[in-house]
Amino acid sequence: MDWWIKTGCFLTGYKYDILKSCSEIAQQAVKRYTAALVIIGVLWAFIGYSFVSVYLKGTLYTGLLGSVIFVLVILQVERQIILSDGHGKAKYWIRGAIAVIMALLGSVIIDQIIFQQDIAQKAMVAINDQVDAIMPSKEDVLRKQTVQIDSSLLKKEFERAALVADLSSHPTIQIVTRQTQKVPVANTVIDSNKITTTNTRLLNSSTTQVNSIPNPKRDMLEPLDNQIKELRNLKIEQENRLIKLRTEVESEARANKGFLFELKLMYDILHDSGAAFVVWLLWFLLLFGIEVFIVVNKLTQNETDYDVSIQHHMELRKRKLKLLASQSPHQ
Repeated sequence: MDWWIKTGCFLTGYKYDILKSCSEIAQQAVKRYTAALVIIGVLWAFIGYSFVSVYLKGTLYTGLLGSVIFVLVILQVERQIILSDGHGKAKYWIRGAIAVIMALLGSVIIDQIIFQQDIAQKAMVAINDQVDAIMPSKEDVLRKQTVQIDSSLLKKEFERAALVADLSSHPTIQIVTRQTQKVPVANTVIDSNKITTTNTRLLNSSTTQVNSIPNPKRDMLEPLDNQIKELRNLKIEQENRLIKLRTEVESEARANKGFLFELKLMYDILHDSGAAFVVWLLWFLLLFGIEVFIVVNKLTQNETDYDVSIQHHMELRKRKLKLLASQSPHQ
């Protein structure tokens, strides 16, 4: 069982080199502390893994990391009592208060796992109540959006109908083209001396040409059809959302439930069921008893030769330091 004592020294912080030369009483004390720490460590490893996995949505590795962190914290708290001397009782009262808090937290987390099915049933009722409270406002918003989409769709369809009617009445439009050209005109004049003079003037000559082309408003038809198609798809999407709204709200409510939500449901279960309260009380007393076991053991245990050895080593160290101080050169 030497390995068990070494394990106990590692967990409790005892010095193995000193303990191995001590009496069986001191070694038995370490074995008791080790057994208590193993029980506490196993319980809090389970509690830590469950808490991280269930409420923090952790993976397997983060759950294991949570277990390690919980166990390390508990181990360091227990060492404060195990390695303390017998002087001063305040630390024991503080450890007792911590034991109550830890037992409460541990029993709550364990009971939430034990009563998982009961909590799920109560959660179903609570979620339905939440959905019933949220549904009217969400339905109202979706219906208003649908009405706005309908209004825009009717407006676009009216525009399209007017455009189609205009295109049917005027499939083409006429474009009048006017062209002006300078035409030279000769003017001959004979004066009184019978001298003939010819003058050339430029006169404007206009020509008008009428051409028929397709109505350019036809290009507006395709973008308008695309807008109408988008509005119709959006309307169908809104109607589908309205049909699936309750399912979406329920999914959101289930996804957003956390530790406090289940804690309230757990409180309701304990308040309504005496059997559930008894189970929770048993777990609380069990965890509290395990937590205070080391405190009680430390308070009731007589001083062992290990404690005397540690005290003796401390006194020798003090004497050595005083001797060195008295022999220092400045004295």
